Amino acid sequence: MGLRIINTKKQYQEYLDWVDKQFDNHVKPGSPAGEKLQVALLLIKQYEDLHYPIPVPDPIEVIKLKMQDLGWKNKDLVGKVGSKGFVSALLNKRKLLTLELAKLFHKELRIPAEVLLA
Repeated sequence: MGLRIINTKKQYQEYLDWVDKQFDNHVKPGSPAGEKLQVALLLIKQYEDLHYPIPVPDPIEVIKLKMQDLGWKNKDLVGKVGSKGFVSALLNKRKLLTLELAKLFHKELRIPAEVLLA
């Protein structure tokens, strides 16, 4: 297979089929076939990034989900973030998520910064 930029769904499917066969053949990383496989995977990723973008999650919704996972309630943020009213306004999107708050949620809830700053 000659490797080129993927421009159509047909080419994309051909690359996927070819990659499947390479995995079935247990291509060794670092071998010439393994290098070709890596390039093909990069071309597939480039096509997918362009044609099937993954939407960025809403930072406030991520904060709520993380709080739920940890069993936290709004009151657990009072004092760290602000008053009960401020926490409620923030989680109901009536107040904006500031850089300082993003840093706090990144540290306290271990939410990736790129999600909070999106």
